[in-house]
Amino acid sequence: MKINSGILIMALIVIPLLSNTPAAGQYNNYSRMTQIIKNLESEYSSVCSARSLVKTAGGKDIWLLSVGTGDRDNKPAIAIIGGVEGNHILGKELALGFASSLLKEHQTPEVRDLLNRLTFYIIPDVSPDATEQFFAGLKYERILNARPVDDDRDFSVNEDPFEDLNRDGYITQVRIKDPSGSYMESPEDKRIMVIADLAEGQTGSWLVISEGIDNDKDGKFNEDGEGGVCFNRNFSFNYEEFGPGAGLHAVSEPESKAVADFLFDRFNIYATFSFGPQDNLGQPMKASDRPAQGRMITSITKSDEAINKLVSDKYHEITGAKGAPTAPISRGNFMEWAYYHYGRYSFSTPGWWFPVEKSKNTEAAFLKFAEKNKMNDVFVPWTAINHPDFPGKLAEVGGIKPFAMNNPPADSLPDLINANYRFIKAIAELHPELEFLDLKTENPGEDVYRISLKVHNKGIFATCAEVGNQNIWTRIMRITVEPSKGQTILSGQKVQRIPRLGGDQSEEFSWLISGKGNVTIKAGAINTGTITATINLR
Repeated sequence: MKINSGILIMALIVIPLLSNTPAAGQYNNYSRMTQIIKNLESEYSSVCSARSLVKTAGGKDIWLLSVGTGDRDNKPAIAIIGGVEGNHILGKELALGFASSLLKEHQTPEVRDLLNRLTFYIIPDVSPDATEQFFAGLKYERILNARPVDDDRDFSVNEDPFEDLNRDGYITQVRIKDPSGSYMESPEDKRIMVIADLAEGQTGSWLVISEGIDNDKDGKFNEDGEGGVCFNRNFSFNYEEFGPGAGLHAVSEPESKAVADFLFDRFNIYATFSFGPQDNLGQPMKASDRPAQGRMITSITKSDEAINKLVSDKYHEITGAKGAPTAPISRGNFMEWAYYHYGRYSFSTPGWWFPVEKSKNTEAAFLKFAEKNKMNDVFVPWTAINHPDFPGKLAEVGGIKPFAMNNPPADSLPDLINANYRFIKAIAELHPELEFLDLKTENPGEDVYRISLKVHNKGIFATCAEVGNQNIWTRIMRITVEPSKGQTILSGQKVQRIPRLGGDQSEEFSWLISGKGNVTIKAGAINTGTITATINLR
């Protein structure tokens, strides 16, 4: 067959261009994600750079994309984090999709103006050791990195992993018929096993364990598999010593330390967005009416609560998301650390969920949602097996497939990426931004001049989160007066601190200057941007 050489050449040109963006309707493994990041840097080199922050215990890079014009590290910035928890594969797609969408539109007037004013730091996947399990031959929900850890403290490492007893490539559950068991079939959906409620006169007749055997014969099943430490349990706020997946100490892992170090070194960051199980966009955080006990702040402040509510409302309005379930409580998680310890506005969302408000059981609610939305491949039917630890007893493997409850079908990715991209872009427009207002000069005589002005925050966001106002990791705004040679400041300080300014708030300043010539006034900080005015006194 004769091949048209022109068509072949065009195909060779188009293929690498297509690979610069996440494939529509496809979850990307680590290798594919890495290639997309490198291609984005290559194609958009004028506004994008990429580098690895560190390698994980499993040898995978934690990639960082920096997007913006000019001196990116000296402009107000937003950090966007994906893969916060390893079983939440959607998170890395939303972060990577945001970067791709932003760069694709970087020459439009709207986005170009945004990139001139702001920098975006995007870390698509902070848990690549764990998220890669989604693409492995044996699929199970993994949140731990590849660091060898003696989870059950029996002086052996990784000795009791999962086993695929029905050889279907998924790790689900095993139920064993046993009068001493505390589980029963759910009244809402008999495919789901629930703990019997004695208060309602229910009795159990099944044992339920994860799919596998008791390799070390300690009476526990699959309690010491591969890995590790969970990124989302390894941070210092509300850290759980000796907690499962928490690590030897807070920020013990190369990836959590590298991310924290990067953020602490970037004083220009004023807000973080993370995609993971924590959620203060579907349901915003509430301030406590009780004063903080001691020095530890454990509740969002009132003014930060107002911003959280505003951003949450925007999230619902732009994405169309509604009916968010209560977010899980996780000690040492990234979202709370970014707010309480890093001192920045911190927002997080899973990006996708299903309604549970009319159900007592989350799994039953999911199956009902899946049936309604024609998600047909989400459950492994219960199938009898011979389990070596339960000889002579009926044992069956089955249950909801791993990842199904946390990640939507791949064909919904384009719409979710687009909705979350539009949301973050809209919120970025509300960034803190300073301007001078009511600048006046008066000449009482004898070459003495009074200068007065207001420093005004024309953004919706305050110049820093209230929780970070006394944080040493938040830069203090200053206003500086630089007189020309021969001029003297008679009244007012050369350098003054500007207090935290809420949205649409101002602070007044004035000076008496002796002598003619130019006076330069600068105001701001790295996280708000710096403004300058030159006044000619004559």
